[in-house]
Parts: sequence; structure tokens; C-alpha cells
Amino acid sequence: MLYQHTIGIIGAGQVGMAAANALFQQRIANELILVDLDRNRAEGEAMDLMHAQGYVGRRRVRAGDYADLAQAQIVIVTAGVGQRPGEDRLSLLNRNAAVFRQIAEQLDRHAPEAILIIASNPVDVLTYVMQTLSKRPHEQVIGTGTMLDTTRLRTLLAEHYMVDPRSVHALILGEHGDSEIAVWSHANIGGTPICGNSILGKPYDPAQMDQILTQVRRAAEEIIARKGYTNWAIGLVLAHLVRTIQEDQNSVLPISVRLAGEYGIEDVCLSIPVAVGLRGAGGRVPIPLNDAERQALTTSAETLKRCLHSLDL
Repeated sequence: MLYQHTIGIIGAGQVGMAAANALFQQRIANELILVDLDRNRAEGEAMDLMHAQGYVGRRRVRAGDYADLAQAQIVIVTAGVGQRPGEDRLSLLNRNAAVFRQIAEQLDRHAPEAILIIASNPVDVLTYVMQTLSKRPHEQVIGTGTMLDTTRLRTLLAEHYMVDPRSVHALILGEHGDSEIAVWSHANIGGTPICGNSILGKPYDPAQMDQILTQVRRAAEEIIARKGYTNWAIGLVLAHLVRTIQEDQNSVLPISVRLAGEYGIEDVCLSIPVAVGLRGAGGRVPIPLNDAERQALTTSAETLKRCLHSLDL
């Protein structure tokens, strides 16, 4: 049987399987191939999903090796090593860079045409690492970036104003991390700017907006403190990103790409608005930033560059 939309997932952990579950339920992929060092786990996860075909139609999910990814159009990378007790961030980064070197070699050998979506953290640094290590064009290696942070911001704003999150238009740019920025100068609900306006009887409250941004930045920390990991929301982000690529939507999304002078920033991966389609990262869609936002984005880039300069690539 010929499967058209084959998607590979490297890493059958919590994030990888949340992505697989979302792709399976939304009928986005005809075939999912799970690659994990623990082959038994990957096989068990594949069997578990396969048993639900009665509700989604014929879909193939199987465990595989890198060689099985030859026909994959898209490969999602969620693999990485966890932080050891007492280990500093730089040591963790270098160990993950070593893991990515092995993954890049295998993917270049077996799936050289596939678009790679990086979801492993720190996603901006590891997107840059994969772009550096892989032979494929940079446009074919993208990170989920601040897509998750952006939906968190829209969700919290929607709760504050009691509206549908899909009516909220707001962006998080920069690092997927503490230095990320909210573009308040363009945030709006149904076309009405949030800054300075009363919306549905709620006056603009800068302190409340700052509190919401803090909640966005601390969201992962709060979730991890309660359940040990985050997975469901990023799984949906990954499914949305895969669909966007497959359907060549050219949707403008805040994904992590390597900058080449945009906003005066070069040679670092972070999130800016990018048109996403069949070729991966397409044209950049520059959004005018005010002086404070531009400086904050520059600071975010400098934070990431310090990490990159310390890596052994």
C-alpha cells in the first residue's frame, strides 16, 4: 500500500507521542514512523495508536529506524537528553548538541529531502545546531519557536476579556524562554488594539498585561512543577505546523529561523513572523516594532548568541 503523507517522529517520549496522537486523531498523516532508542517503547506506542483506527480510518503507525524515514516528507525531532542533578545549562546544551550531531548524520543519509521540525529544548539553540550540522538548506530546518508561547498568550488574553481565543491577535517573538517579548503594540481583539482601549467593558490595565506575560513565561515551569513535563499543547502546535506545511498554506507563524539582518539581527535562530509552506520557512513578514520592543528583541538575540558561542560545534 502506498502512503502519501509519511511523517517521522524522532523520540517517542511525552512530546513525541503527544504530537503523534494529535496527528493521528486529526488524520493529518497516513503513516507515522516512530524512531526511538527504546525500540520496545516505540513499538508499544505504535500498537496502542493503531488500535484506534476504527475511529479515524486506515492509518499506519509503526516503530522504525532512520532508514525507514526515506519517504518521510517531514520529520519531527523531539529527542534530547535530560538535565542531570547539579548539571549546568551549558553542559546540558553540549550533550544535546552531541545527540543532534548523530541525528543529523542519520537524517542526511536517509531522509535528505525531508523538512525537519525541531521541538527539543532549548529549541532556538538546537534549531541553529541542526541547521549547522545538517547539509540541507536552512529553510528546511525550523523550530516550533514561540508558537506555543503565542497560543498561551492568546488563551490568557481571551480568558481576561471573555472572548474566543481565535479572536485574539497577539504575538510572542524572540527566544522561546525568559527573554521572549510580547508585541503589545500590535495586539488586538477583533481589530481593536488592546493598548489604551476599553474592550467589552474592561479598561486597559498595563499591570494586568504584565501579569499575563509573566504567566506565559512561567507556564512551562508551573506545569512541570505539577506533572513533571509539558506535552499536550506542544503536540497540537506540532500537528498544526505539519498541516500548514503539507497544505502549503503559507500561513504566517512565529517559528524559529536563522536571521540574516532582520531587525538588525544576524546569525542566530529565534522567532519572527514567517510564511510557512511546502518548502518549510518561506518569506519573512516583518512586523513594525516600537523602540522598546526592538531593543527587547535585540536583547533576546544576544542572550541566545551567548549560548551558541559556548557550544562545541
